[in-house]
Amino acid sequence: MITMTREQARRFILSKQGLLGKYRFVGKSGAYQYIRQAGCIQYDPVDVCGKNAELTLQSRVRGFTRKMLADLLYKDRLLVDYTDKELSIWPREDWPYFSAYRERSKIHGAGFPCIPELEEQAVAYIRKNGPVSSDTLPIQGKVFWHSSMHWSGNWHRTSPAARSVLEQLYTDGVLLIHHKSGSRKFYDLADKYFSRDLLDARNPCPDEISFLEWRIRRRIGAIGLLWNRRSDAFLGIEMTTEQRDAAFEKLEDEGVIRKTAVEGIRFPMYFLTEDMPLVEAVLSDAIDLSRRLEFLAPLDPMLWDRKLVEAIWDYRYSWEIYTPAEKRKFGYYVLPMLYGEKMAGRIEASADRKAETLVIKNIWYEPEIRQTKKLNAAVDAALRRLAKFNDCSRIAK
Repeated sequence: MITMTREQARRFILSKQGLLGKYRFVGKSGAYQYIRQAGCIQYDPVDVCGKNAELTLQSRVRGFTRKMLADLLYKDRLLVDYTDKELSIWPREDWPYFSAYRERSKIHGAGFPCIPELEEQAVAYIRKNGPVSSDTLPIQGKVFWHSSMHWSGNWHRTSPAARSVLEQLYTDGVLLIHHKSGSRKFYDLADKYFSRDLLDARNPCPDEISFLEWRIRRRIGAIGLLWNRRSDAFLGIEMTTEQRDAAFEKLEDEGVIRKTAVEGIRFPMYFLTEDMPLVEAVLSDAIDLSRRLEFLAPLDPMLWDRKLVEAIWDYRYSWEIYTPAEKRKFGYYVLPMLYGEKMAGRIEASADRKAETLVIKNIWYEPEIRQTKKLNAAVDAALRRLAKFNDCSRIAK
């Protein structure tokens, strides 16, 4: 079994993520390249200083702008909004893998009175008139319906008919998100943008077990190193402990993943066998260790398993957006701060785009971090990048 020090584990994950050394991902093509590597990145609509998916890319992709992600999604159509790890963005090429999701959704929707009839009306209207939102689709009233999407929960509700039928058709794969205006989604027919060959492609996974193994493999690759434990890294994947154990064992037996022991951590870690050249480079000190300072998104793939982050970096992070104000240790929307190989602290920033000002509410440094001139200069440079990313010309501290 390969062994690593915790320092080497940190270097491997950061190098894999494109967060250590010179920028490996550049521009729009770099953003697409990173999402293909990660498999998916989480989407969250909250925009304090950038949305989660945008911040994930901003920390890795030199020259990234929010328009680049919007173009990849809604102009180039190389990416898709859909379920995976909760609400996610993933490459169009993975569409066939989620066919079972769509088939289950169709069966689910057919079980609700009125939904099939409303679907016909909605499709006919969209075919004739183009993209719609729940506010512009002329279907009135309410229906008894709930989404089969796992993030919505499996609970029953009475909801607006227009919204319900659009969400159902979207989950079925009949509709795609055409674009977003703020948090409002506009939908259009998938067959206007995707070929029938893609829409009807056979799922490369012949059964649910194979699909489970594919998803676990993808989550390991998204982080770099991952253990076989109950983990938030597996959110969105329904499986028992026994199924997870069997999947890890099979992936290892087939040579898809490899095991490593990290000093001071009693659970073995796994990485993709295809990443073995990077592992060897890390073990032989043959990687670029030049330091960058980056602010990470709250739902960044590197942070998916916060217990793993604590084990490897000795850094605790909790996203306190849903924590009552009086119980927060730090703030509402706080970004972890990475400096070179170290988690150096965290920052709370808010973009006032009307005033073109990035407001820095607070910066907290980890106890062992010395605030040197070099560190302060790196923080200032990162803040200027974050301000520019948010269309802000000023920074207020």
